[in-house]
Amino acid sequence: MSPVVIAPWTVWLVWAAVGSTARPAAADPEQPMAQAPAGPADVDSATIAPLRRDSMVIGTGPWPVRPVTNWAFGAGESLVYSIGWEKIVAGRGEIVVGDAVDTLGRLCYPIVSTVRSTPFFSTFYRVDDRVSTLIDARELFPLRFEKHLSEGRYRQNRVVDFDPLRGVARTPSDTFAVPPYVLDDLSLLYYVRTMTITPGKDVEMDIYSGKKLYRLVVRILRKERIEVAAGTFSTVVVEPLLQAAGLFKYEGKVTVWLTDDRLHLPVLMKSKVVVGSIVAELEGYRLGQIRRY
Repeated sequence: MSPVVIAPWTVWLVWAAVGSTARPAAADPEQPMAQAPAGPADVDSATIAPLRRDSMVIGTGPWPVRPVTNWAFGAGESLVYSIGWEKIVAGRGEIVVGDAVDTLGRLCYPIVSTVRSTPFFSTFYRVDDRVSTLIDARELFPLRFEKHLSEGRYRQNRVVDFDPLRGVARTPSDTFAVPPYVLDDLSLLYYVRTMTITPGKDVEMDIYSGKKLYRLVVRILRKERIEVAAGTFSTVVVEPLLQAAGLFKYEGKVTVWLTDDRLHLPVLMKSKVVVGSIVAELEGYRLGQIRRY
């Protein structure tokens, strides 16, 4: 795969963090969580999600209607990972779901992912990245995506506004036509987590990444029980593939292990490289408050 193909999943393969070893309770799809279990850190949505919503411009008319049954995540969720090549830990990070905020009359979840290289690796290659998405709490389509990367000497700052009423994605320099419910690199994972995942039944969705529109096919491969730092989990193994011009691209391979319950927590991610694999492993997490909107 090209880098864009695996970008939605390598968000997890590059970002990780140290946290608690809490284990999720058995899922009860009939009851939302009243209280999030203790986890690695307190969540302050005011500090994790300073998205510049005042500059957003949205068209007029009826909003898209695609109610999503979300028993997978909610405000206050925090996932922490270690990331490295084989057994060598190179970075730590965290991804957090903030409190729902009013944006243009819609309740939206700010989701922010941060990553930093370890002190040792920072001496010769420092990484300090932040990626965020603002997604509609009911339909789970994004309204704004931001990426701010600092990796060695490389810098990238990107902001994309999604206008679901006009069917466009806007950057500071361009406007692109996009289909309804298009997803970005980060909102993709959270939408997949809300879906029914059954081995042998692939799922498809549109993503906008790197100023291009792609059709992503997620292959649902098998069920597998695995052990990671955060505990032992029954999982469903999935593999994202990019579809472009009617063809699948296999230049690289990313495999993700999601818990086999309503949470679909990503507990392990592996990306094949020339020698060995890059691995992101769940070390701790805190579940959020799940609410229906």
